[in-house]
Amino acid sequence: MKYTWRWFGRDDPISLAEVRQAGASGVVSALHEVPVGVAWSAKDVADRKAMIELAGLSWDVVESIPVHEDIKRGEDDGRYVEAFISSMRAVAANGIGVVCYNFMPVLDWTRTSLDWRRPDGAGALRFDMAEFVAFDVHVLGRRNAADSYTPDQFRAGKSAFLQMSSKDRERIEQTVIAGLPGSELHHDRASFSELLRSYDGIDAAQLRNNLRRFVSVVAPVAQELGLRLCMHPDDPPMPLFGLPRVVSNLSDYQWLLESADVPANGVTFCTGSLGAEPNNRIDEMFAALADRVHFLHLRNVTVEQDGSFYEDEHLAGRTDMVGLIRAVLKEEARRKAAGRTDWEIPMRPDHGHLLDCDRNRASNPGYSYAGRLKGLAELRGVAFALENGA
Repeated sequence: MKYTWRWFGRDDPISLAEVRQAGASGVVSALHEVPVGVAWSAKDVADRKAMIELAGLSWDVVESIPVHEDIKRGEDDGRYVEAFISSMRAVAANGIGVVCYNFMPVLDWTRTSLDWRRPDGAGALRFDMAEFVAFDVHVLGRRNAADSYTPDQFRAGKSAFLQMSSKDRERIEQTVIAGLPGSELHHDRASFSELLRSYDGIDAAQLRNNLRRFVSVVAPVAQELGLRLCMHPDDPPMPLFGLPRVVSNLSDYQWLLESADVPANGVTFCTGSLGAEPNNRIDEMFAALADRVHFLHLRNVTVEQDGSFYEDEHLAGRTDMVGLIRAVLKEEARRKAAGRTDWEIPMRPDHGHLLDCDRNRASNPGYSYAGRLKGLAELRGVAFALENGA
């Protein structure tokens, strides 16, 4: 595996020197400062690449080129797809081979708490189902929101709402809709509600058709450019705020790959996002998709009975990380023997815990330094042991 690290550019509190010292040799980055729907320039990509290489690292993966909401709603007149393609051309012109993207409507990855305290005192990202229902039904007041939940979920949400302080409600609102690192979403309650309403009438079938239309255009271009596109799964893999999610399980991915059956059309295999769905068998999913896995997010979650989940340690949670890394190494060996130039799969440790040593240091939620350094060290150790016959 190629060990990489997500870096948010000049404004990232973590320096490239620290990235290199953590044990990564590659960087995952994007031009987050460019507005959604505006094409990236080859010069801007080159400038970012030069900055990364000056620190002794390589820019291996673009994460992400954002997909405009008009594309997801099926309302694009062609300008935003063309901007996406132009950005791909700028990336390819600079020799960067992998582009990650997602098709989640309105929301990127979603949590209700960014600093949920574990028993050891470390902070973790958490999605609490009762808190989420409470916010959707009783704080946001989305029309017909109650219809999205089971009676048990609705009751739990009401109970959670009645116990919430004004500070709790503000925390959840800021966490869910105010914007997360790497997301183009920056809204208040009113603009967020308006954006939700723009998806009225769009069900899973329609969203899937819009995705097919998009990928059938961009994947062949990526193939011509020598790029590997890799779709990130929904996070969490369930409908939110009545919005459909269509990239959440194995059948979704198989449908996606068949929609544009070229090698460039591939998978970002995120063990945390996929692992948050109890019915997903991570080992079986990787075996079925391995040939088209272009990028790995390695993290672990523990899922609770009501659908809540939290970020666990990288070697804990419901994913057998040792078994998965063994399967990844086997796939890399198969590719190498077949003469594939993409035999080494880039990976990054994802969503590290907030450890006490980082509490007084600025960091993006889920992207503190020490927590990811710990995760990367553990994952590298597992890979090293397996590669040496353990």
